[in-house]
Amino acid sequence: MRKYVFYLMLMLVSFNITSFKKKGNDDGLYLVVSKSQYEMKVYDANNNWKATYPCVFGNDDQGDKLIQGDRRTPEGTYHIVIKKPHPKWDKYFGLDYPTQSDIAKFNERKAKGLIPQNAKIGDGIGIHGTWPKQDFVVDTYQNWTNGCVCTKNEYIEELYQMIPIGTTVIITK
Repeated sequence: MRKYVFYLMLMLVSFNITSFKKKGNDDGLYLVVSKSQYEMKVYDANNNWKATYPCVFGNDDQGDKLIQGDRRTPEGTYHIVIKKPHPKWDKYFGLDYPTQSDIAKFNERKAKGLIPQNAKIGDGIGIHGTWPKQDFVVDTYQNWTNGCVCTKNEYIEELYQMIPIGTTVIITK
């Protein structure tokens, strides 16, 4: 019985966390990243589409992040917690990964034996540009990051001007 109550609570928390309602910034902008479509879309508070940017990710299997070092891009709802210039990737938006939902998924996978007991969840997931003069990796869909979302430097510059700290970022399969 306790197991069912736990799963019910987990579902309710997950549903609340993954709500598509406006959160986090006064402009009402939010990002939806589709790993299967290799794109990042910007929407306003009224769910009106504003822009689409091509992007690439960690490894090629497009699965949800399991453990630190697997190069997978996590799936869930996050918020931008930092914006800064980056010496390697032009600009960087840091996300609040791992969230409580990510920690719950991680612990559940550990309990089921899907990941090693000594595994770590990881951190440092964000959205950033490419190496200098390497924008072609986005054009050719080369997944190369350690789990981050990457777009061309010209696009990350646009986003940097448009997207404030606190913006919701929804990453889907």
